[in-house]
Amino acid sequence: MGRVFLEHIGGSCLYSCGNCDTVLTNKNELVSSRFNGATGRAFLFKSAVNLVVNEVQERVMLTGRHFVRDVFCKKCSVKLGWMYEFACDETQRYKEGNVILEKALISENIGF
Repeated sequence: MGRVFLEHIGGSCLYSCGNCDTVLTNKNELVSSRFNGATGRAFLFKSAVNLVVNEVQERVMLTGRHFVRDVFCKKCSVKLGWMYEFACDETQRYKEGNVILEKALISENIGF
């Protein structure tokens, strides 16, 4: 196994993996905090770093049919949420390319 190279996104309010504290994104990337995930409340972000994704899966969610990829922490491999690849409903297309991170699985920290 080799060394894991991590990115740091910077910012004044950072969101990190709740398990290993690896930085994932910042408040500037937040689109909405009004989403729900498997563990409860979830946040929708424009982008995130230090994630690994799996293959595309089709899922029927409360807002319709979507094609998504589960996202995992690059450092500790904990599942943190999912990424929207495609939304079948035209009104849900704004989610495409965005990442859902579940609030119970991440932590909010003061950055620099």
